[in-house]
Amino acid sequence: MFVLRKNVDGLTAIIDRLAARCLPRQSHGRMADAAEIRLMRKLTLAFLPALPVVPAAVSLTLGAAIGLPLGFGLVVALYMMAAVALIAGRRVGAESVANLAAAAAAAQSADAGSPYDLCPGLFLGLDAAGLVRTAGGRDRQMFVSFLREPLSRPFVDQVHVSDRLSFVQALDALRQGADAVVIDLRLDRPVLGLDQTQFLNVRMDMTAVRCADGALTGVQAQILDIEGEMQIRDTVSVKENEAVAAHEAKSRFLAAVSHELRTPLNAILGFSDILAGEYFGKLANDRQREYVHLIRQSGAHLLSVVNTMLDMSKIEAGRYELLLEPFAIAETVTECERMLSLQAASKGVKLTSRLPRGLGEAVADSRALRQVIINLVGNAIKFTDNGGAVIIDASRTATDLVISVSDTGIGMAPEKLSMLGRPFTQVHDELNRNYEGTGLGLSLVKGLIALHGGTFAISSRPGEGTVVTVTLPVDGSGAVAQAGNEDNMVEFPPRLTAQPAARRREGKETGYDQANAKIA
Repeated sequence: MFVLRKNVDGLTAIIDRLAARCLPRQSHGRMADAAEIRLMRKLTLAFLPALPVVPAAVSLTLGAAIGLPLGFGLVVALYMMAAVALIAGRRVGAESVANLAAAAAAAQSADAGSPYDLCPGLFLGLDAAGLVRTAGGRDRQMFVSFLREPLSRPFVDQVHVSDRLSFVQALDALRQGADAVVIDLRLDRPVLGLDQTQFLNVRMDMTAVRCADGALTGVQAQILDIEGEMQIRDTVSVKENEAVAAHEAKSRFLAAVSHELRTPLNAILGFSDILAGEYFGKLANDRQREYVHLIRQSGAHLLSVVNTMLDMSKIEAGRYELLLEPFAIAETVTECERMLSLQAASKGVKLTSRLPRGLGEAVADSRALRQVIINLVGNAIKFTDNGGAVIIDASRTATDLVISVSDTGIGMAPEKLSMLGRPFTQVHDELNRNYEGTGLGLSLVKGLIALHGGTFAISSRPGEGTVVTVTLPVDGSGAVAQAGNEDNMVEFPPRLTAQPAARRREGKETGYDQANAKIA
C-alpha cells in the first residue's frame, strides 16, 4: 500500500511538471496558475485508464495492426480536445469577470464625477471662439446661479462692459501662442439682492488646449472669487492715503511751528545779549548775570532744535537745496574741531583729529558737511565721560570722501542700533536718563548724507565706544544724481545701509560693518 501511494505521488508530480512546462508554451508565454495545473492533473489521471483499454478494444474488432495505433491516437486526440476546452473555458470566464470588474470600476468612477469637481471655484471649458461648452468645479452651483445660463453662450456676455476688452485680449493672446493667461474681471449680477453688489470680482486663469499642429482648439478656465482680496486692497489704499495725509500734515506743522518759533527766539537771544553786555546799565548782582546767561544758553539751544526741525521738514518734503562747491577738506574738519574744543574741554574729554597730508578738495555742500561733523562730534562728546577721547578721522580715495568719528563713550548694545536715526528717538530714553537731547542729530545726519548720495554706518560695543562713518562721493556726483530725480525726494529717515541681496535672501540683518576705523 505504501509502495502504491508512493508511485501515485511520483506520477502526480511528473504530470504537474509536464503541465507547468506545456501550458506556457501553448499560451504564448502566459504563466500557468495552480488551478490550471490541478485541472490538467485530474484530466490526465482520468484518461490514463483509457490509454490501454481503448486500443485493446479496437484491436479485437480491426486487428492489432490497425486497432492499437488507431485506439491510441483516438485516446490522445480526445485528451487534447478535452484539455483545450477546459483551459480555454476557464480563461474566457476569468477574462469576463475581469471585464465586468473594470466596467464596474469605470461606472463607479463616472458616478464620482470629474476631478475638477474637487477643486475650488468654477471650471469652464471654452471653445476657440470663447463659447462655454462645459462647467464644473466645487463651487459651480454658486457661480452658475450667479451667471445667466452660461452653457452654449459666449462667456464675454457675462463680463462687465469695462472688462470685456481684457477678456478678448487674453483670448487673443492664447490664439497667438501663449500657454496661460491670468486676468481679473468683474461679472455682472443679473438679479440684485438686498445685501448684494452689482458686480462680482473674480480671477480667471485661462489655459490653452491645442491640437497636434499647435492650433487653439479650446480653453480650460478656472474662476475664483476674489471679493475678500479686493476688500483688503481697498482697506490698504484707504490706510495708505490716511498715512500720507498725516505725514504731510506733520511736515506742514513742523515747518509752520519752526518758523513761528524762530522770530521770538531771535528777540530773546538779542535782548539777552544786550543784558549780558550791560549796554544800558550794569546788572545789580552776579545772580542776575547768571540768570541772563542761562536765558541766553537756553534760547540758543532751543533755536538749534528749531533749526534742526526745519531742516528735517525740508528734507522730508524734498525742498532742501544743496549748494555744491569745492572746499578744502582739512580746513573744514579743523574748523569743526575748534568749534567744539571748548565743549569737549569743559567736560574733560580729549578731542583730536587725524588728517593725512594731501587731502585736497571735495565737491559738496560745505555747510551741510559741517553740520554733519558737528552733530557727530557733539553726540560723541555728550556720551563720553570725563577722561575719555573723541577722534575725527578723514581720508580720501579716488572716488569717495570718508569721515569717521570714534569715541570711548558708553557705547550701545547691538539690538539698539536699529533705533538710531529715528526722529525724536534716543537709545537711552529712560525717565531718569543723564543725557539731554531731542534725538534729531543722527536723523539730520542721515538725511544730509543721503542727499549727497552717500552712506552712513555705525559700529558700537557697550562700555567700549562707538564709531560712526559717513562716505560720500568726492566729486559731488551723488548729489547731482539726487538732484536729477523728478521729485528729488530722499527716503526719510533713511536706512543705515542697504542690505546686499544675498543677506536679504538669507534673512540676515545689516551688520553695521562699514565703519572701518578702530574704536579709540
